[in-house]
Amino acid sequence: MKLISWNVNGLRSVLRKGFLEYLEQENPDVLCLQETRCEPGDVDQLWPGGFTPYWNPAQKRGYAGTAILTRHRPLAIRSGMGCPEHDGEGRVLTAEFADFQLVNVYVPNSQRGLTRLAYRQEWDRAFLAFVRRLQRSKPVVFCGDLNVAHTELDLANPRANVKNHGFTPEERAGFSAFIRAGFLDAFREFETGGGHYTWWSQMPGVRARNVGWRIDYFLLAKGLRPRLKSAFLRPAVMGSDHCPVGIELAPAGTAA
Repeated sequence: MKLISWNVNGLRSVLRKGFLEYLEQENPDVLCLQETRCEPGDVDQLWPGGFTPYWNPAQKRGYAGTAILTRHRPLAIRSGMGCPEHDGEGRVLTAEFADFQLVNVYVPNSQRGLTRLAYRQEWDRAFLAFVRRLQRSKPVVFCGDLNVAHTELDLANPRANVKNHGFTPEERAGFSAFIRAGFLDAFREFETGGGHYTWWSQMPGVRARNVGWRIDYFLLAKGLRPRLKSAFLRPAVMGSDHCPVGIELAPAGTAA
């Protein structure tokens, strides 16, 4: 089962930049989108290959939002974490399948000047509690834009960014809490080196020089590790300031 995650930085925009061609070429079983920035009615679109869309838009139009396109009908779809103080921005959408639960997440940015860092820390704690609750009933995979580079390997210029949003000790500690809770960074199960990024500034030449950050992830319960066949990034796919990331899972009852 191929699972893909992509912060599209506006679904209506990326639809004009080869999104459907990418979708047909990649041919995922499930595609999780972040920062859709639209309502379902804003996108009058026939999705290729029998995909069914599920949406969690933000209350504020044109802001944040998540969506899942899937070939496999979920047993259930759940919007949000059940926390009114966190659920108004459409940042969490969960699809339950027969043998695991897939959580699509767009974690809040701490913002320049770290004006939203305190809220971000509250969010990280609430989201960890949420996925741990889900984990009690069925193994969890969660993916999306986590808005943090976890280690110095995950950005091109770590020393220059220690006090900047996306690489503060507080945000990195929030990510480490997921690892301590038993979730694996899928990409790091296969690649231990640097130079692999998922987001680049839109300033001229930055992406071409690969001066980027890895802030988009798949994390999965340790119990699913035997089924993890691969984890990958798609830096050549354009259309957004982020690139798609993905994993492949072997069928339940088999090993990769």
